[in-house]
Amino acid sequence: MDDQTVGGAGGPEPPPEPAPADPIAGEFVTETLLDYDGGRLVTVYVPPDPPEAVVFAGDGQGISQWGAFLEAADVPPTMIVGVHGLTEEMPRLHEYSPVFDAERFAAHEKFFVEDVRRWARTRFGVALPAQRTAVFGYSAGGELALALGIRHPDVYGAVFSGSPGGGYKPPDVMPSLLPRAYLFAGTLEPFFLNNATRWAVALGDAGADVVMSERVASHGPALWRGEFPLMVGWAFGR
Repeated sequence: MDDQTVGGAGGPEPPPEPAPADPIAGEFVTETLLDYDGGRLVTVYVPPDPPEAVVFAGDGQGISQWGAFLEAADVPPTMIVGVHGLTEEMPRLHEYSPVFDAERFAAHEKFFVEDVRRWARTRFGVALPAQRTAVFGYSAGGELALALGIRHPDVYGAVFSGSPGGGYKPPDVMPSLLPRAYLFAGTLEPFFLNNATRWAVALGDAGADVVMSERVASHGPALWRGEFPLMVGWAFGR
């Protein structure tokens, strides 16, 4: 196990401020997939070079745009497949966390894991192994990333979970096969930091390769996008 805590020698530091590529060399493609909920938008960041890794993400209307940060970072060409999330918080939570509405979660899980992945393979010719595939989300989406990674380690070899909510908690008995996990949260959001730490400890105790990053930050996109290129570099190297 490679259990790490990211932070400066004097304690946690503010999140990095990644510089975006301007202009970007890649492109964004948005299409509506009709397999779920009457149609759901998916936005894909397509890097300028053939992708060597892919990140599937909830709340993809925002995260897909972070491809600009990856272009400016020293990371392999990485595609982002961003499934758009709902704007209303409770319906979004029901899709993202398995503990509130199991039927709704299962329907979204099937769409995300099976339909979106099949579409990406057909549309973009991307069919990378689990070792080159990650799932990412923040806040309630952090719960989604953990739930999908734990349930489908044969699909997602790495989980990126930022400021995860507290509905979905580590199971009493972990599966024997676990993805690598990079968790992070801010010291100014103690509820979410406690949730991330709980998961980091549980996964580490179960033998998973875990990184836990604490930043001097509150709950928000400055924290999440700042960590994104670091996670991609950690998971997929160069």
